[in-house]
Amino acid sequence: MLSVIDHSNRAHEHQLLRAMFEARKRVFIDLLKWDLPVLADRFEIDHFDDPHATYLIVGDQDGGHLASARLLPTTRPALLDGLFPGLVNGIPPSGPDIFEITRFCLSPGIGARQRRTARDTLLVGLVDYALANGIRSYTGVAELDWFAQIRTFGWDCTALGEPGIYDGRALTSLRIEIDADTPARLKAAGIVSGSAATPVAADAA
Repeated sequence: MLSVIDHSNRAHEHQLLRAMFEARKRVFIDLLKWDLPVLADRFEIDHFDDPHATYLIVGDQDGGHLASARLLPTTRPALLDGLFPGLVNGIPPSGPDIFEITRFCLSPGIGARQRRTARDTLLVGLVDYALANGIRSYTGVAELDWFAQIRTFGWDCTALGEPGIYDGRALTSLRIEIDADTPARLKAAGIVSGSAATPVAADAA
């Protein structure tokens, strides 16, 4: 099941958020060895996990985490402009219709089929959420191997500049354009949601 969590319902989705932060710690700190803050030795949470963040989370029937991504508004400081501006030729894209995808996370320890289903459900959810909320572009930062995979998903994805080395990792910036044809492009590339749930428009308040 795909859930959208933002400031309007965050207090009611505590269990799913905890599961996501625990998964992020296992993936980004324990497995990938990123130098990130840890809360209570269990949760990967940083200063961008504030009321302005929106989370798309694919969970199982028991409320466990399978896949997730964090969306940050580019009208506020985010990772690309704050930590990786050197990856962009010129000024990082920003505006009310551009959001940054961060912390794309797939839970370790689940089977390959479930992992693929969760990933595809999250990808379709990101596109549906963008279309429902007037988002025309996503930006982000990715390691080069992951960037190569992202470009195979069917959507219009390009680099914003030349790759760079940060903390021993080869990274690149990216921009994904979203339009009415994007769902069909994902489907043609074999990306199909495994969930009947569809993100709805976020509360504008």
